[in-house]
Amino acid sequence: MPLDQTRDMTLSRRAMSAELLDAETELDLARAWRDRRDTEALHRLVTAYMRLAISMASKYRRYGAPMNDLIQEAALGLMKAADKFDPDRGVRFSTYAVWWIKASIQDHVLRNWSLVRTGSTSSQKALFFNLRRVQARLEREAEAEGAPLDGHQLRQQIATEIGVPLKDVEMMQGRLSGGDFSLNATQSSDDEGREWVETLEDDGPCAADLVEVDRDQETLRGWLQAALQDLPERERFIVIERKLRDEPRTLESLGVELGLSKERVRQLEAAAFAKMRKTLEGNSPEVYQLLA
Repeated sequence: MPLDQTRDMTLSRRAMSAELLDAETELDLARAWRDRRDTEALHRLVTAYMRLAISMASKYRRYGAPMNDLIQEAALGLMKAADKFDPDRGVRFSTYAVWWIKASIQDHVLRNWSLVRTGSTSSQKALFFNLRRVQARLEREAEAEGAPLDGHQLRQQIATEIGVPLKDVEMMQGRLSGGDFSLNATQSSDDEGREWVETLEDDGPCAADLVEVDRDQETLRGWLQAALQDLPERERFIVIERKLRDEPRTLESLGVELGLSKERVRQLEAAAFAKMRKTLEGNSPEVYQLLA
């Protein structure tokens, strides 16, 4: 017998042998946990209702999740219920805990059923857990009346029955019709066949665009180099140091190196840009923007 199954049976036996709480004891334990954070009281309360959690977890086995995982999620829901339960509301703990246990189990099933997120809205969640049951009942009723429903009629009645939009029914039927498929699966039974991922369109730039960009960049670099070569040596040096270095130098540092004032370096820089602009505007005005 698998270990998981053995563990499930052990948990079930322990839960079935736990004490049954009367209403007064239940209230005393709930108040002890709420008011004094009495962990022993919490343990007794949760243990007493584990049979309820396990019973609810067993109803979701058909969704493919391991029973042990479902029981753990049900126990987490039970713990949340115990933490938030207000014993002064006049409601039995079991009635209150059912909602938390169910929500915890359903969230776990939805998280693990598919890699694609399913049941992100309340209507989708209702569809996920009720569509097949409602569909089977409607089909039985239609057959009993001798008026079978076609696919569209069936989906419309399901939408009305559950109270969701028709498009949500159509979407969920598609999601429930099969599991996830890998994009690395081959399109044919042949192992050497093309994978589905190879059919996806590449959203990157195409080769022609890359060649065109490289060509334009090379042309721009040539124009820039020609404009620089037309400058006097000192002005060319200032432009290179100020605009074409990864870490541009300051006017002050260049002035120290060249034996000029900071203002004079700025004037030479402006004059160099004016000369380059005149040269570059004859070829491409866009290049000058690189120096602005």
